[in-house]
Amino acid sequence: MADNDTDRRRTDEMNLDELREEIETIDRELVELIAQRTYVAETIAAVKDEQGLPTTDEEQEQAVMDRAGENAERFDVDSNLVKAVFRLLIELNKVEQRDSR
Repeated sequence: MADNDTDRRRTDEMNLDELREEIETIDRELVELIAQRTYVAETIAAVKDEQGLPTTDEEQEQAVMDRAGENAERFDVDSNLVKAVFRLLIELNKVEQRDSR
């Protein structure tokens, strides 16, 4: 939490252009993380294919959603919003896994 307080003080002292640059940096980092997640999901798809496993794993999807909710609470972010983002990521990965088979 202390880091979060430090970040808030730092952003409170920034002007509008600096804040927009900060958002731009965060957006770029988010896209990079989505790309990394997608790469790992593609690797998982290959392993599932080799092992004859189905594309969909509802137990694993629920675990991802549970973690997303827990992390949202940890960082005081709306859990419904975070879960919606993760649902989109899961669906994206499922489509890509199906397409790669």
